[in-house]
Amino acid sequence: MSDLTHVYLITGFLGSGKTTLLNRIIKRFPKDKKLTLLVNEFGEVGVDGTLVEGDDIDMMEISKGSIFCVCVKTDFIKGLYELNSKVQPDVMLIESTGVANPSDLKKDLKLPIFDNRFHFMEQFCMIDAAHFLDAYGVYASLEKQIASSTVFIVNKIDNASPETIEETKNVIRQFHPNPSFFETTFAEIPLADFFNFAKHGLPDSDAPETEKTIGSVLSEEALDQFIDDLLDSPDLEITPPDTLMSVTYAWNGNDLVQVRAMAEALPPAVVRAKGFVEEKGDMYLFSYVMGDWTVEKTDVPKDRIKHKDMVVFIGPPESMEGIEKASETGDWSNKGVFQPYSQS
Repeated sequence: MSDLTHVYLITGFLGSGKTTLLNRIIKRFPKDKKLTLLVNEFGEVGVDGTLVEGDDIDMMEISKGSIFCVCVKTDFIKGLYELNSKVQPDVMLIESTGVANPSDLKKDLKLPIFDNRFHFMEQFCMIDAAHFLDAYGVYASLEKQIASSTVFIVNKIDNASPETIEETKNVIRQFHPNPSFFETTFAEIPLADFFNFAKHGLPDSDAPETEKTIGSVLSEEALDQFIDDLLDSPDLEITPPDTLMSVTYAWNGNDLVQVRAMAEALPPAVVRAKGFVEEKGDMYLFSYVMGDWTVEKTDVPKDRIKHKDMVVFIGPPESMEGIEKASETGDWSNKGVFQPYSQS
């Protein structure tokens, strides 16, 4: 077992292809190394964790806001503490919510309660070539993600013109003198450039395990006090960069025509929607990104789908009324609006 956990962060705006990249990494990851995933979603109902491919994946899911904001910062720090004291993986992949401000991650990983276990390796920023320019300047989280990233994956280039792609790259160059770009579809990048496990010092599976010396284990009360003190720090960035809300709707219909009608009726301000819906015994994934949407049959096993016929919609507060109006096109029922930044 390694004394270090190498950490990779996958960031990028809503619908840019983060989970697709995550799955590519999982498929290539050595079977004799210990991998942990931390999947963070903005909405109250998580969908991305279900889309993660692979058997027996060690995964932690945190929903209801960004792990870098006060709403779920406590869950994030407690999760990292458990990984350090109990799981001790070789590599951790973090898929952050699309509206995250990841600026504090490196600082979080260096907190003294983690015994210097976490070693930050790389931050990938997924860029939706088709929608980036529409979102940039409207959502501050994009600027935060760009400013703190080092590798930029310009994804879905088949849906954007060369001029749009070049304009997108020029925006990113405003933050970095010499950014590293990969232009791709379906998040296809040369993973070996970043995951050279021998170079990164991961242990040989045949080597004898060495006992790791871990600092004294904190009681639950002591850990809570440490986090309370952390959240009181004046230099901590715990305010979400964008005022967005999520609302979950249950679909009670039996014909996908209703799902498509809902997609067409959504107000332009809606940024993202995603959920699994069932028609005649087959499961479909409904995915909506800034006006573009698909309803496609999925091969995700039914027993893995925790929230069937539930769709999460994300948008600014002014879009909530329009979503409710769009739901009148079919048999939909509102299960409640969630506003992470209002949580304490």
